[in-house]
Amino acid sequence: MRPIRFGVLAESARTPADLLRTARLAEDAGCSTLLIRDHLVEGPFDHQLGPLTALAFVAAATTRLRVGTLVLSNDIRHPAVLAKEIATLDLLSGGRVELGIGAGFLQREYEQAGIPFDPPGVRIGRLEESLRLLKQLLAGAPVVHRGTHYQVDGLAGFPPATQRPHPPIHVAGARPRMLGIAAREADIVNLQTVSTDGGAMTDDPARRGPDAVAAQVERLRAAAGDRFDGLELSMVVTVAVRDRPRRAAEDIAARRGWSGVTADEVLAMPSILAGPPGHLADVVAERRERFGLSYLVVSDRALPDVAPLVAGLVSAVR
Repeated sequence: MRPIRFGVLAESARTPADLLRTARLAEDAGCSTLLIRDHLVEGPFDHQLGPLTALAFVAAATTRLRVGTLVLSNDIRHPAVLAKEIATLDLLSGGRVELGIGAGFLQREYEQAGIPFDPPGVRIGRLEESLRLLKQLLAGAPVVHRGTHYQVDGLAGFPPATQRPHPPIHVAGARPRMLGIAAREADIVNLQTVSTDGGAMTDDPARRGPDAVAAQVERLRAAAGDRFDGLELSMVVTVAVRDRPRRAAEDIAARRGWSGVTADEVLAMPSILAGPPGHLADVVAERRERFGLSYLVVSDRALPDVAPLVAGLVSAVR
């Protein structure tokens, strides 16, 4: 089984000082990666810094911390442009980049930016083609590509990425088609527990249950075939370091408006980690065993509570 590692979503940093403080706390705690989302508008998440520039800033100020996106919107950047930016960031960071990329889902963002919001099948098909093209461009050799969505004629990416054959590709998915693409093209798969159907994000607790997550893993396994054992499975998790897990679960359900969801149901969700440190280590180990989850991503808002536990959790679940 893969070792446990932690990523931190820098979703509340608004200033250079905030971002640097978060990055250094994450690195000092032994977290693996600092990650940034990719949205042009506020909601469903707070406003955030531009990911690629912010990650370059973080890479320059750290030595071990990996930097990545969770996830870039494919429709905002042509893959030829994105490949150059990612390869440059990989070079300047000494090979510490993870490229998380998705199809884009937030209709209001597209409308405000004047970007056509195509049907899901078109956006997902464009992402699949982009992933294949990105891998070729990141290798640095001349690329000729005649696709449905992209046309490239002899373009050689420069610089070639430092990590070979390319930086790890991180794709998030919940539905069968996205899980299939992730199974074939990704190195890291983020199992989504929220819905992005219909041009917005919704949080249905039924999607967070252990049976729903197990079904995602089985779809991924079936689609990946021989690739499955090489995939790293990830999930964004909510962490509540509390002595009373059931009370913490009740608070989480109340904050999220999950009426009719019991504390036991919340505690069984793979995306929820609630309880004292020793209990959390047991839960992390059990979920790695059952679901294959080894790359756990937490919000920077939880980092002050999580940071003192990272080294212990990682060593306890070796």
